[in-house]
Amino acid sequence: MAAQMAVNSGASLWGPLKELWDTVEGAIWRKQLESVHLLDLQLKKHKPQFLKLFENPSKSMEQREKVRKASTEGIAIQGQQGARLLPEQLTAEAFILSDLFDLGELAALELLLAGELQQPHFPGLTRGLVAVLLYWDGKCCVANSLRSLIQSRHGKTFTLDLSDELVSITTRFTDELIAEGLTKRILKLVSEISTTREFERLQKERGLGNEKHRKKVSDLIRECRQSLADCLFAWTCQSPLSKDDTLALIGHLEGVTAESDGALDSVNLTLLMALLYCLDMSFVEQGTEDRDDLLQAMPLLTERDYVNAVHTRLMDGQSWQLPGLQAVVRLAWSLSLRALSQLPQGSALVEYTEADEALADQALMGGVFLFLTEGILGCEGFSQEEFYARRLHALVTDFLALMPMKVKQLRNRADEDARLVHMALQMGSEPPASIRKDLEHLMILIGEFYSKDPFSLELPLEFWCPTESLQHTTLTGSYLGMALQRPPHKQVVLSKFVRQMGDLLPPTLYIPYLRMLKGLANGPQCSHYCFSLLKTNGAPHGENLAGAVAGNPVSWEHLFHSLMLYHENLRRDVPSAHIPHYRHTPIRGITQRELDGLSAFLQLLTTIITWSENARLALCEHPQWTPVVVMLGLLQCSIPPVLKGHVLHALAAFAKSPEIAASLWQSLEYTQILQTVRTPGQRQAAGIEVELNEIESSCEEYPLTRAFCHLISTLVESALPVNLGAGLRAPGFQPYLNFLRDAVFLPFPTRAYRRPAEKWEVANAVLEVFHKLLRDYEPQPSDFLSETLELQGETVPAHKPPGHSLMFHLLNDSPMLSLCLNLLHEGVHQLDTYAPVPGKAQMESAVLHCLCLLDLALQKQTVFMNLLRESQSSLLVTPLEQLLQGVSTHSRRADHLTNVARYLYHSNSNPEAAFQSAKILGHIARYPNIQSRLVGDFTHDQAVSEKLMAGFVECLDSEEAEEGVDKADDSGGDDPAKRVSHIRHDTQIHILNLLITSLELKSPNLALYLLGYEFTKPVSSTNLQDPGVLGCPRSCLHAILGLLRRGSERRSGPEITQEAPHLAELCYQVIYLLCASSETSGPTMRYLRTSQDFLFSQLQHLPFVLPGNQIAGLYQMSWLMKAAAIELRVTSLNRQRSHTQRLLSLLLNDQPHTQHLDDGEVGMEENRRSLSFLQFDTTSKVRRKLLSILDAIDFTQEVPELLQLDFFERAQIEQVMSNCEHVNELGHTVCNVKLLHRVLVAEVNALQGMAAIGQRPLLMEEVNSILTQVVERNRMRRSLSAKRHVLQSWRELVETILSACPTDLIPADQRQLIIRDLLLDLHDKVLSEDAAGDLMPVVAGVVFTLTAHLSQSVLSEQQQGAGQDGVTSSSFASIANSALHLVLRKLLDFILCTGGGFQRLRAHLYGALLYYLQIAHKPDEPDTLQTAGHSMWERLTAPEDGFTKLQRENLAIVESYGTTLMEVVCRDAVDGHEIGRMLALAVLDRVLSIDRQSQWLVYLCNSGYLRVLVESLKQDDAALQTLLGPQTPLMKPLYIYESKMALLTRVAKSPQGALELLRCGLVAQLADCQVFHMLPESNSHRVFGPRDCSGFIPSPLDRYRQILLPALRLLQGILTSTATHHQQGAAQVLQWIIVHADTIQTIMRTQDLNMGALQELSLITGIISKTALPGVLEMGDINSTAMVEFQGHVSRFQRLCLSLLGRLVGTERVRLLKQMEEGAGPGDPAERREEMEAAMQQICANIMEYCQTLLLQSSADAHFSLCLFSPTANESADAPPPAVACSRVPSLGLLLYLLKNSTADFIRYHDSHRQNLGKLQGLDQLAPEELKELCQALVSGSGAVEKLPSVQRTLLAKRRLVQLVNNRAKLLSLCSYVIETSLFVLWRHLEYYLNYCTPTDPKDSLLPGYKGSAGGRGLGLSQVTQQDLEQLQSDVAYSFSDQVQRKLLDVETLFSKGRSRCTFVQALVRRIRGLIRQHKS
Repeated sequence: MAAQMAVNSGASLWGPLKELWDTVEGAIWRKQLESVHLLDLQLKKHKPQFLKLFENPSKSMEQREKVRKASTEGIAIQGQQGARLLPEQLTAEAFILSDLFDLGELAALELLLAGELQQPHFPGLTRGLVAVLLYWDGKCCVANSLRSLIQSRHGKTFTLDLSDELVSITTRFTDELIAEGLTKRILKLVSEISTTREFERLQKERGLGNEKHRKKVSDLIRECRQSLADCLFAWTCQSPLSKDDTLALIGHLEGVTAESDGALDSVNLTLLMALLYCLDMSFVEQGTEDRDDLLQAMPLLTERDYVNAVHTRLMDGQSWQLPGLQAVVRLAWSLSLRALSQLPQGSALVEYTEADEALADQALMGGVFLFLTEGILGCEGFSQEEFYARRLHALVTDFLALMPMKVKQLRNRADEDARLVHMALQMGSEPPASIRKDLEHLMILIGEFYSKDPFSLELPLEFWCPTESLQHTTLTGSYLGMALQRPPHKQVVLSKFVRQMGDLLPPTLYIPYLRMLKGLANGPQCSHYCFSLLKTNGAPHGENLAGAVAGNPVSWEHLFHSLMLYHENLRRDVPSAHIPHYRHTPIRGITQRELDGLSAFLQLLTTIITWSENARLALCEHPQWTPVVVMLGLLQCSIPPVLKGHVLHALAAFAKSPEIAASLWQSLEYTQILQTVRTPGQRQAAGIEVELNEIESSCEEYPLTRAFCHLISTLVESALPVNLGAGLRAPGFQPYLNFLRDAVFLPFPTRAYRRPAEKWEVANAVLEVFHKLLRDYEPQPSDFLSETLELQGETVPAHKPPGHSLMFHLLNDSPMLSLCLNLLHEGVHQLDTYAPVPGKAQMESAVLHCLCLLDLALQKQTVFMNLLRESQSSLLVTPLEQLLQGVSTHSRRADHLTNVARYLYHSNSNPEAAFQSAKILGHIARYPNIQSRLVGDFTHDQAVSEKLMAGFVECLDSEEAEEGVDKADDSGGDDPAKRVSHIRHDTQIHILNLLITSLELKSPNLALYLLGYEFTKPVSSTNLQDPGVLGCPRSCLHAILGLLRRGSERRSGPEITQEAPHLAELCYQVIYLLCASSETSGPTMRYLRTSQDFLFSQLQHLPFVLPGNQIAGLYQMSWLMKAAAIELRVTSLNRQRSHTQRLLSLLLNDQPHTQHLDDGEVGMEENRRSLSFLQFDTTSKVRRKLLSILDAIDFTQEVPELLQLDFFERAQIEQVMSNCEHVNELGHTVCNVKLLHRVLVAEVNALQGMAAIGQRPLLMEEVNSILTQVVERNRMRRSLSAKRHVLQSWRELVETILSACPTDLIPADQRQLIIRDLLLDLHDKVLSEDAAGDLMPVVAGVVFTLTAHLSQSVLSEQQQGAGQDGVTSSSFASIANSALHLVLRKLLDFILCTGGGFQRLRAHLYGALLYYLQIAHKPDEPDTLQTAGHSMWERLTAPEDGFTKLQRENLAIVESYGTTLMEVVCRDAVDGHEIGRMLALAVLDRVLSIDRQSQWLVYLCNSGYLRVLVESLKQDDAALQTLLGPQTPLMKPLYIYESKMALLTRVAKSPQGALELLRCGLVAQLADCQVFHMLPESNSHRVFGPRDCSGFIPSPLDRYRQILLPALRLLQGILTSTATHHQQGAAQVLQWIIVHADTIQTIMRTQDLNMGALQELSLITGIISKTALPGVLEMGDINSTAMVEFQGHVSRFQRLCLSLLGRLVGTERVRLLKQMEEGAGPGDPAERREEMEAAMQQICANIMEYCQTLLLQSSADAHFSLCLFSPTANESADAPPPAVACSRVPSLGLLLYLLKNSTADFIRYHDSHRQNLGKLQGLDQLAPEELKELCQALVSGSGAVEKLPSVQRTLLAKRRLVQLVNNRAKLLSLCSYVIETSLFVLWRHLEYYLNYCTPTDPKDSLLPGYKGSAGGRGLGLSQVTQQDLEQLQSDVAYSFSDQVQRKLLDVETLFSKGRSRCTFVQALVRRIRGLIRQHKS
């Protein structure tokens, strides 16, 4: 069988058992519902382990052989393929382990393999040592599981409140185990397992490692034994044992021995308690509902054999190993028999029940009470279990109640013995040896037992029977609720016992009785009853102690009277202060016995007044007793220090009341217990300081000093008067502090101590005072002023507050700081030994106080030092973090901070010290300069470095940590275990905050070291590994991931998110910071992705819904989503498609999730399938994870109601609140509640007068309501901040998915549906009525991005669709129009719901709206020049395409919102924030462009907004002028102006709008603008102006053009739209031209014809061609003088235009063409060249149009035509004459040259057009190089094209080709127009010159001023001679050759005929030809 076995690397003796324990713990203690079913399975699986408890698998030769061969042949391991070869060393270790624990060889090997796997969790241990730990841990898991299963049973003592199903499973299972002999097995194991024996065996085989390992092993062995014993104890608590099992248990106890101190060990105590519960009958009294069933199950009542067997065994005369133990069992059995005899069932057992008296006597003879005190109460395990205390209480009270005669016998015997002792004393002989002290022992037992109450049960209440009717609200305890209800019999008997024992008390019982009362007074109610008892016992005073028989000696009267007598007697003996030797003379009148009596009384007094405030006040205010005065008097007397100690403890108890404390301070100062004032001439000090230095030091015991420290500690907490000692010395606490520091604290390490533990008790007591003083100190400016005061004629400096003095000592290299640091060194050194040290608990407490002092000093030092600087005081201090860098006196190294950090290594044993250590390191981590040194200190020594790392990791790994619900229950929680778990949790929080703080600093820093990154080499070179791989230790990163991974494989998700939300939030934040930092990102993301699959496994549990802690839940999701966004971005960049794919499908899938694919590498096709989110045939869909995360963010926010204030003024309170606000470490603005409380309370205290005192409670109530309100406000702010944060992270994730991930991973159709879902959900949430306004800005941002992506996706899908089908489909395929309409409606609702505010927010929404409207914008189609072929009818009846339809429906929706929407948009357009205005203007522009009905335009005009826009140009003018100034400009005004002009241009495009603009005086406004006059001369002065290196700010000339061009376009738009009412618009525009004539003429004369100049000229010539006309001048109402001036301007414009034509066609053309060929600049794209060509053609077209218009307006007939060109046609274009002045008239040769050029250009453009069209139609066949070249024009940056996917490249190439085709089509149109107009102008001129012109005689030209018939017609034409005309005719005939004519006709054929039936060119060519021929002939 074994041969086939595979080895379990998890170790069958550990892994499965650990799993079992986890399941048991989950089901029983954590109450996880899913664990119940698992538990059932686990119990069936592990039943053999429970039956053969702790039995190891047996050895066998077969196994041994198999293990031996493992090193040569290998061995099979579960979960791994093939056999694995193991090193020989490992097999050798396996044999050693097998022999050591006597277990099977395979099991030993498994343990070693598991040890190897677990080694990183145990740094510094070998696998063998870890295997030893795992072996015992496995045993512990079984024992603990068994104990928990038994505890969950239903029974008579307790219940765990579990489900019936679970209880039935565990009860059935454990019943089977007990039936199979579990009890005997447990008893055998408890006897066999011994720590000493196990250690000896391990020592022999070197199975023990360092001290920590030894401690862990011994703890595990102890825990095994204890848990086994607990199993029996838990069983007997719930159900009785059988006869055999009970006898076996008795048999085990017979042989038990005691420890060295006489007490039982905790295991045997547990077994004793198990037997006592077995014999327990007390539950019979309880009367629970299932009492009868329980009685039936009791073998005591039902089985005679059982009683017989037990009785016989206990009556057996044979003595046990421990007679006291036997006595206890006998007493318990006798009480059970007595209880049995009182039941009906007892009648059948009379023969046994009658023996109860005899048994009880035997028990008393065996010293039962003494053993109970020493053997049971002395055991440290006793106080750790509540049910031990309850059972012992039952035992004691049953004895007193059920055996009253025995108690009476004890009392009688005690009285008799007291007489014998008295007689013996009288006669001076020894007392008889036969005296028994049973009653004394019983009293001491009661006193000792009840004086400790760790579980706050207040059991002694049963001893107090309320005599009077007590209905105080404070006294609600057992049986006190109802006034007239009779107390139970037992309580009456016990109460009687307490009272009777005090009557006629013999002297021997006096001290025991007081000690018993001290125990019974322990508790808030018990102390009150005890106080009343001592009060009622009192008798009229007057007797002295000797005659105390008359009154009860146990009464306040007697006791205080005695104290007063002692005081009076002893006071006479006090030596005067002038006697040099202050030694104790032999005490007169106080014996040792009296001393003990006084001590007992003082201890009783201390107990009562500690618990009862009423008793405290009543005693203190008693006029005759004056206890405080008497006790202070006694302190001045010569009594032993021990008694003084008790007195001081009693005073400390009085000091718990603040009102007593205040007077006690003054009394203390007055009595000079500590001498604070020296009387003149006094030679020696007196008081406590002398006692310490001379008496206590020589005795080597320090009770007085410790008590004094305790008193000061209590007084400091209650009150610290400022004027202490005023009048006699400088007032204040300083002398006490000096004494505590200089006389107690600093010398304490060097003093001698008889009891070593006392050293640490002294240190702890004094450090506690320092801690309290520093904790309550708040530095104030007044502390730093050096004040002095007059004292008995001298000037002495005033004392500072004690906290100030402590701070000063801690911020200097003082002996005090040095000692504190040495204590920390010594403490950690002691802890490292793991050895029991005397006073260890006190040492740990002292060390904790030292750590607290350092922490407080670090917290307060900033304020302290700031105030010190401001005060300009001469004090010198050093920041504590620098002092902590100092060199230690012990180690001679700078290791103070290392010592502090080493406490984290002991977090298991000292959680509080670890917590303080983490806090201190957190403070230190804020200083960047210290961080790098700290890393050096921590890593200097390899061993220390490993320990420190292990300490941090251990703290983070702690499984016991638990988050506190609020801070209130942290400090005063009843349950110490809960408190510790909260401390562990807070330690984790501090460590994570330390990591977060450090990560923000430069490397090397602590975080990098703790998280396992390289800090000596570049951080990015780190290679993170799982712990143990390549020697990688377990780091904090592994611990954090471990915390987050716990439970992530279950459906409920990571446990930590629910159990410790804040901790989880910080863990996620650390992960995010590591991912986000450029240095750590690479290694972290690689590790998380490959080794952990972290993000996927965490994201699948989103959203985290935490009803209890919504804020932390939101932050958790936020950090996780941020990290996921980075992961998506990184995997996309690195082309890790499968990773990106997996995350995307997780976040976006809407199909039901089947199972997680473990393997990330899936084929592409599978990827496609896994991501086909949207199969419409599926019926069940799930919510996309992105949407469910959004669902988890609640957009509503409860706002606290307004305060109703009666006393304070609201405005002032609000002001105070805002003054108390600060920004916390998380960046939230919150109100400091403590500070506000202080301010308000100070305000209330400042009120004067009786009325104010009466109103005080009401005022304080109002203060509380204000503070509650502030807390609510703070919570609201934090909640809103969290929601904003998580929404922002969600936004980042969504935007990353849409922008950064490869587009082909989410097909366009699915992308659109995802965006639709996100948009609709977002809008639904934000549009709900109570959505918080603070979240709107983030939502608006997301809406903007999503709409942009939606638009982009739809358009790219359309383009792809159009590319594939060649036609645009009539609908938008993937996303239905209805969905788009819904999006639009929501968007418009969102815009409207923002109301008047939120303009910046609306800017996002306007952006979104623009993107949305862009969807319906039809993309450019290529102009094939064939469209004109379709008839008008065909075009009208063509079906409506998708774009037009969507556009029409969009408009209908927009218009359905009516004027409300118009109002909002228009208001934003004219006023508010600049970006908002620009976008609102853009929205108006867009809507107007699609608004066919002009409703928006009408509203714009009628509401006056248009006029406002027009009139605002005046303000713009001033702002724009600053743009052209010399200083660096702000560009905002320019952008606003451009947006405004764009809108006005859009308005001007409709006739109605243009007229409205004219009506609003737009042109007049533009004419008034001065900015147009500010034309910069050129770019030359830029050299001196401010330079803009970024190239963002254009040059002044470019800025000027950006201002001018929009204005020109607007004017051109007006001219075009008002063509029918031409003159009205033209006349106004002409006036604008004339106003700015200088500027325009300068531009037209410019020599540098670059792109900008050409654009200007094309617009200017266009405007001039429509306005500078004679007809326009006649329209304007202009007087004659102005008319002359206007005509001059117009004629100048005409000349300039013709001159410009000459330059463009002649002089400049060659240069411009050359410039175009070279490109305007080195990097300028081809687009630039095309623009320049178009601009030049446009200018020519405009000028030719102008010429044509002028000709036509001058005359319809050529006879009277105007001449613009001179009649010469021979100008050679190659060498044109230099450009003379403008007056020179261009010749007709220019026209001919223009014609030829235009024809050539036309043919060139036409060829290019045809080629590009061909490429467009055959796009798929284009070569990759061509595609790349086409894309290059649209993509910036080199190498950008290669990165584009092929689909994207094709789309870009298509867009570029459409651009080229359309550019060429436009150029063709312009060329064609130029040709036609040129031909017309040429024809008109030729017709005039050749037909109607009369030539002049050459000689006439000599006459001055003479003008021929051409006079007045031309622009300064000189006379034309006949010769000129003939020359003209021949030149034209030559130039206008047949070839030219053919070309012209080709142009018409190619272009014009397709557009018009008229053949214009052909007609003109024919006429010109006719003119030339006619003249020839």
